[in-house]
Amino acid sequence: MIIVTPVYEDVDASSRLFQELALQFKNDLFVVAVDDGSVIQPLEISSLEKAGVDGVVLTLRRNVGHQRAIAIGLGYASEIMRPDQRIVVMDSDGEDLPSTIADLLLALADTGVDVVVAQRESRVETLRFKVFYAVYKRFFRLMTGRSISFGNFMVLTPGAVKRLVAMHELFIHVAAAVLASKLRTGRCSIDRGPRYAGQSKMNFVGLALHGFKGLMVFAEDVLVRVGIACALIASLSVVAAAAAVVLKLLGIATPGWFSVALGILVLMFLQTGALALMTLMLTGLVRGGTVTATIAYHDFVERVSETKQPVGSA
Repeated sequence: MIIVTPVYEDVDASSRLFQELALQFKNDLFVVAVDDGSVIQPLEISSLEKAGVDGVVLTLRRNVGHQRAIAIGLGYASEIMRPDQRIVVMDSDGEDLPSTIADLLLALADTGVDVVVAQRESRVETLRFKVFYAVYKRFFRLMTGRSISFGNFMVLTPGAVKRLVAMHELFIHVAAAVLASKLRTGRCSIDRGPRYAGQSKMNFVGLALHGFKGLMVFAEDVLVRVGIACALIASLSVVAAAAAVVLKLLGIATPGWFSVALGILVLMFLQTGALALMTLMLTGLVRGGTVTATIAYHDFVERVSETKQPVGSA
């Protein structure tokens, strides 16, 4: 089994994770830890060696963000994995509990599934986060027509990893890329644990940006839906303008009402009509500009540090 985990200025928590993984899986484990350009607390290979875990530390040239770090780790894993191995993506702060990996692996044993994602039963989060997440999930479904209820904690087959690393969307948002990949996805209800140490680096602005990046993966669908909504509003404004003219001709309209109503409806028609045309044009640009290529993760890696102990049966 291969574990892919990003680490950013979080040596204490990640070291605890490596120890927990060693207790859970003994030698049946290989860790790909991606140091996302840490400056204050860079991750060293000694953290893996002290925990008795076999693996590598990919030190990146600069901070590229949580999602890109995972994509780079998966790119590396895709080159070293065996056909019989399973690849686990998890955070290094302890919120993804190592003890629950077995549940994900069990769900992946179903031959009709390519990836199993952790769907959270409970969260150790603030009320503001819970409200924002609930609103975001409904907004995401409205704009894309898809439901997203999982994060980065997942288990994949080698075939699923090869498919994902060939998608440019993986660099933007991992969970949304899984949805866009058309992979057969299973869901497993798992509780979220507390952090091992330190504070989360994700603030509210970063959380909102992460959410909107998920929408970017489905930019084409979002643009089409916005265009349809604009065209619908433009059509309704034409109908309403015609009704205003009829009321004026029948003498029902009050003085001054007709000109104000007609002016507002004409403006609505022009604005929504123009926006509908713009979204349709952008949809064509998005479709024509999409290029799928394997992630060149090597360009981001400054150094690959390997453990000294021999590779186990991971």
